[in-house]
Amino acid sequence: MDISYKKLTDTELDCFINMRITQLTEEYTSTGRTVPEGVDLKAALYDYYNRHMADGTFVSWLAMDGDKIIGTSGMSFVEKPPYFTCTTGKLGLLSSMYTDPDYRRKGIAKELLHRVVEEARAYGCGAVHITASDMGVKLYTAYGFKHNGNFMQYSL
Repeated sequence: MDISYKKLTDTELDCFINMRITQLTEEYTSTGRTVPEGVDLKAALYDYYNRHMADGTFVSWLAMDGDKIIGTSGMSFVEKPPYFTCTTGKLGLLSSMYTDPDYRRKGIAKELLHRVVEEARAYGCGAVHITASDMGVKLYTAYGFKHNGNFMQYSL
């Protein structure tokens, strides 16, 4: 096994999107829910990644075993008014953390996480946020992420 790491480019986007859909399906169904019929995220994901990769507000690192993508990560950059603990107002939104089941528990996700966190630091982000899956909580906690008990969501 010869693992290498590279930034996502248009060349890998098709595979990246398929892995993102696999990840979302795995997380969604692990809670006993069924993926809604007729929901096709492919076009929306292509649109999102194409726009945000082009303007520099999305970056992803990939783990590769030869030519095969075995792990993904993603960081979206957003901005809100600065506040005391984030004086730049720039935030990283972590997503797309996924490792092929055959390659889990080998430090790949930790390396991908480190690379995208460093991207957020370079972008000037004052914090990184994530909604973690049950599987990811240990990884993020070990890396130094803290729970934010005040996080709330309102669905539109």
